[in-house]
This record gives sequence, C-alpha cells and structure tokens, in this order.
Amino acid sequence: MTLTASRPTTAAPHVTTRVERAPEDSIRRLGSFTAATIHEAQGRRGAVASNIKPIDRNQSFIGSAFTVVCAPRDNLMLQVAIHYAQPGDVLIVSAGEFAEAGTFGDVLGNAAKAKGIAAVVTDSGVRDTQELRELGLPVFSGSVSIKGTVKETLGHINQPLVFGDQLIYPGDVVKGDADGIVIVRRDEVEDVIGLSAARDDNEARLIELYKQGRTTIDLCGLYDVLRAKGITTDLDDTDPDQGLGPR
Repeated sequence: MTLTASRPTTAAPHVTTRVERAPEDSIRRLGSFTAATIHEAQGRRGAVASNIKPIDRNQSFIGSAFTVVCAPRDNLMLQVAIHYAQPGDVLIVSAGEFAEAGTFGDVLGNAAKAKGIAAVVTDSGVRDTQELRELGLPVFSGSVSIKGTVKETLGHINQPLVFGDQLIYPGDVVKGDADGIVIVRRDEVEDVIGLSAARDDNEARLIELYKQGRTTIDLCGLYDVLRAKGITTDLDDTDPDQGLGPR
C-alpha cells in the first residue's frame, strides 16, 4: 500500500485585513435603534455579557467588528489592530477577561480617534477614563485599572472569536449604548432594521394606549394567564374579576 502525504493545514496569518463589511448606509440606519431594541427584535440574540460597561453612559456607537486577541496584561495586538483598522470599525479586544490591567488609555485612545475607529470594546481593563471621556471615543470595558501592560505576545486579528458569551465574526455589526452591546450578523442587518422599526412602532403604539388609560394586564394579554395560574387578591369577595378588569 502506498502512503500519500497529506497536505499541511495552512494556519491563519496573525493579521487578516480583508474583511467584508455591511454597507455604510445599512450600518447607519441600524444605529438609529437602541441595543435593547435590536436584541429583542432579532429574537433576543446577540447580547454581549452585561459586565462589559461603557466608561461614559452618554456615548453610543455602531460599526463593523474588527476582532483582536491579546494575551492577558499585554496590548501588543491592540496596537497592531489600531494600525490596520478602517474608519468606522469597532475594535473587539479579547484579552482573557483579565481585570487587573489598563490595556487601553488616552494615548492609544487618541491614536484610535485619529484613525476614525468607532469604538473600543475590551473584556479587560482600561485607564485614563476621564481623558477618554473628554476625547469622545466610546470605550466599553470589563474593568478600570491603572496597572500597566507589556507588549510581548502575538495574537490573531480578524478571526472569529467568542467574546462576552457571543461568537463574533469580523464584519458583524456591533451596536453599543448605555444599556449594553449587541451583535448583528452582517448578512442579517437589513432584516434586523425592519424588525427593529416594527418593534419601535409597536412600543410607541402601546405607550400612547397607556396614556389613554389602557392597562398593562389588558394590553399585554395577561388576564387569562393570571387566571390560569390561580392569582388571588383581597378583592375576591367583592369583584369576580379580582381587579383584573373584564376580558
């Protein structure tokens, strides 16, 4: 029997620059909706872990995911990513969820801002938060730490990664605001825009009905649910509907 040598598997390069992104207009239109609306509209998918918080709750962002893997307490690849990122990209920096490191601060913040980067999101720590707020660059992080980092370890840029409990692909659209961060697949953006608009319209209708005197139990269709669960109140002896109102 003749043995044939198998072809070696080609490893991904450390830096991948060719990323397919959603159209700018689609990204802009999706950005008009809140992260919570987008999350709910696309079937409660895409929510990044809630421990990743904005350093300034008044800032929000929308952009294309530019994924970065750093070793814990090492920001070498973050600096490389700033060099290769395009305007409008969101740096998603996975650094082992290491809290005790300021992997990003005002100097790199100015570099990112000058490059047109839309936001920086890391599961590690950041520092110089006051200066970053004044800079106006949206920064979301797992912690705030004054401790410095090294520049030693190579990692991968623009490979799929798991970040904040979400699988993120380069080019996915990322929306972040005061309530959190949500991921939308690049090829689903137009569908999610339509679903988000419909959800906003429905919520506006509900708010107007509440102002007109309608109730939560009525509009949320809870009457039969509560009755089936056997809800009781102190109105049982005087009101057969137990204060729930007519069906």
